[in-house]
Amino acid sequence: MQKTYLDHAASTPVDPRVLAAMLPYFGEKFGNPSSVHGYGQQAEHALETARETIAGLIGAAPDEIIFTSGGSESDNLALRGAALAARRKRGANHLLISPVEHHAVSQTAEQLADLHGFELEYLPVDKFGRTSPADVAARLRPETALVSVIMANNEIGTINPIAEIGAVCRERGIPLHTDAVQGGAHLPLDVRSLGVDLLSLGAHKFYGPKGVGALYQKRGIPLLPMQTGGDHESGMRAGTSNVPLIVGMAEAFRLAQENHAAHRAHLTPIRDFIIGRVLEDVPDARLTGHPSERLPNHASFAFKGVDGNALLMMLDLEGYACSSGSACKTGQPEPSGVLTALGLSREWALGSLRVTIGRETNTKEIQHFFQALQAAVKICRKLPER
Repeated sequence: MQKTYLDHAASTPVDPRVLAAMLPYFGEKFGNPSSVHGYGQQAEHALETARETIAGLIGAAPDEIIFTSGGSESDNLALRGAALAARRKRGANHLLISPVEHHAVSQTAEQLADLHGFELEYLPVDKFGRTSPADVAARLRPETALVSVIMANNEIGTINPIAEIGAVCRERGIPLHTDAVQGGAHLPLDVRSLGVDLLSLGAHKFYGPKGVGALYQKRGIPLLPMQTGGDHESGMRAGTSNVPLIVGMAEAFRLAQENHAAHRAHLTPIRDFIIGRVLEDVPDARLTGHPSERLPNHASFAFKGVDGNALLMMLDLEGYACSSGSACKTGQPEPSGVLTALGLSREWALGSLRVTIGRETNTKEIQHFFQALQAAVKICRKLPER
């Protein structure tokens, strides 16, 4: 059976050009970039070249880029590091986040509240999961340590007005973090235009390797390191740098950012075709997320009276790899917190499906997918309720 991968929001295959860039640093160029000899200098040059590449692509300075183990670590460092630094510097004790953040943000904020006494406040979102700049402005306080609003939601694809939110935060002197892990593959990222102070990236979302990410930290924004034990990454993240993965991330990000317009032109029509066919041909189906302000590769739905996990298993048996809401939630019988934040009832929210296409996806594959989806939804609706 031919397999069709429709879960590119969860992970992407490594681009062959990225793999080729990485391979020398697993073998002949294996040195530790902290070493002073020639092997170390060779590795350090590769590390700093990668840093310059990523910085240049987002309009930052090289010393504003911190390499991490992935988007989740970047989120953790941004939230904990900025919150604790703001408390120490100005007594700030208030955190403001959206209710549709990735768990790397939401659970970190919850831990800061539970264990460190921060006051955690959730911003309202509209029926599409978008955060309004006006709502941010209304809730900012002098004691706000940090605002965190996701750039593009991993479950429903909605893109937030980060530049407008950034302008609000900048006017009030409050740092803004955005989780741009999903946006890195599809959206132009210029930190000055966006007005963000902290921005998280993860390489495996844009055809790079797993296990590497980056955090943009604007100069002057205080941050406490969360991993100590060395002066790596300007003292912000101890541990020997993973040079091959960092080189691969820089190459993958370069390819993604330099070609995002072409990729969007390929992806958007297929995405819209999926949305149109599902809403037209599958009874009791609804689109989740914004109809137009969404990632170009992202289609997500809720089906009334369907067990989303059962639907995933049936599609997998037919050769189609999709996701139900967040990839991290797959297997849980409870509805996604993102979908309930949008106001969906349990009957609808349990039946979520996320279809995220990639650079190689074609319409022929999608035509066959529709047939499998329609059949699977019908079968799921005949199954006894749990």
